[in-house]
Amino acid sequence: MPKYILLLHDNVSAFANVSPEQMQKVIEKYVRWGNKLREMGVVKGGEKLSDEPGKVMRAGDGQVRVTDGPYSETKEVLGGYYLIEAPTYAAAVEYASDCPQLEYGGTIEVRQIDSM
Repeated sequence: MPKYILLLHDNVSAFANVSPEQMQKVIEKYVRWGNKLREMGVVKGGEKLSDEPGKVMRAGDGQVRVTDGPYSETKEVLGGYYLIEAPTYAAAVEYASDCPQLEYGGTIEVRQIDSM
């Protein structure tokens, strides 16, 4: 069965004024959603990324440059991912459709894994 990666892009400003109690409720929604997919046997892996921005590598002029980042002009950052199995793209999109990510102004990028 094909595998898909769900890339969760966060809208940082959506959580700017959220209290710790409210954030706990948000986390609980994500846990319930993930557990539902696990019980269905759909989830094959996934992690929340740390809040630090990581590193960006670029090649040019025969050298590799490493910078802090990614810093973007947009309001979204990659916050985490899920690796799922689904029979079709349509099914993968359906599995992702009730993810709390969409409730909080974020986006989900659905990409099929190319089995090499």
